[in-house]
Amino acid sequence: MDIIKVVLADDHVLVRDGIKALLEDQQQIRVIDEASNGVEALEVVKRNKPNLIIVDIRMPELNGIEVVREINKTYTDVRTLVLSMHDSEEYVVQAIQAGADGYLLKGASKKEFLNALYKTASGDKYFSGDISTIIMNNFVNGNTQINTTKTGSTQNDNPFNLTKREKQILNLVLELKNNKEIAEELEISKRTAEVHRFNLMKKLDVKSLNELTNKVKQYQVI
Repeated sequence: MDIIKVVLADDHVLVRDGIKALLEDQQQIRVIDEASNGVEALEVVKRNKPNLIIVDIRMPELNGIEVVREINKTYTDVRTLVLSMHDSEEYVVQAIQAGADGYLLKGASKKEFLNALYKTASGDKYFSGDISTIIMNNFVNGNTQINTTKTGSTQNDNPFNLTKREKQILNLVLELKNNKEIAEELEISKRTAEVHRFNLMKKLDVKSLNELTNKVKQYQVI
C-alpha cells in the first residue's frame, strides 16, 4: 500500500501532537503538515495535495464544515475525516451534507481511530456507532435538507450522479436485501452499508422503498 499522506487541522496544538503520537508507529501513514485554522487548512491542502485531511469542526477563520465543503468542491481527490468532540445532530448532518467521508468522536479508541483513517483514506465511508444512529434517526424523521439536482429527462444515464458503489447498493436494495445482507454480498461492514444506503436515498430524495422504486422507474436510474 502506498503511504497515506495526512494533514491535521485543529486549533489545539495538544490535539495535533496527540494524533501525531498515536500515528507514529504506523508505517503506512505520514503526517505531512498541520493547520491551526480553516483558512490555513485550505492553504496546506493546496500546497501538499494530501490523501486525507483530519479536521476539527470548531476552528477560527473557517470552521471544519466549511473546510470540508470547499475541499469537496476544489480538491476532489482529498478525503475528509471529521474528528470532533461534538455529537449533535446539527453538526453531524451538516458535515455529511458538506461531503465528509467520515465523522468520528475524539473519545474514540485508538483501534477505531485507525480503522476510520484507513477506511476513509481507501475511499470508503466511516461513521462511528453513535454517529450512525444519529444519521439514521435524522433520515427516518425526515429532517435532512437534501440538495439534489432533479431532472425529468430520461436521456441522462445517471441523472442523480450515483457512484458505482451506490448503483450496486441500489440494485441490492431493490432486491429487498437488508443492510446485513448487502454488507455480506459486497464484503463491507454493516455500518458502511448503512451509510451508503443513507447517501443513496438522500441523493434520490426519497424516504421509503416505495418512493425509491417509483423514482427509479420514473428516471430510469438503472
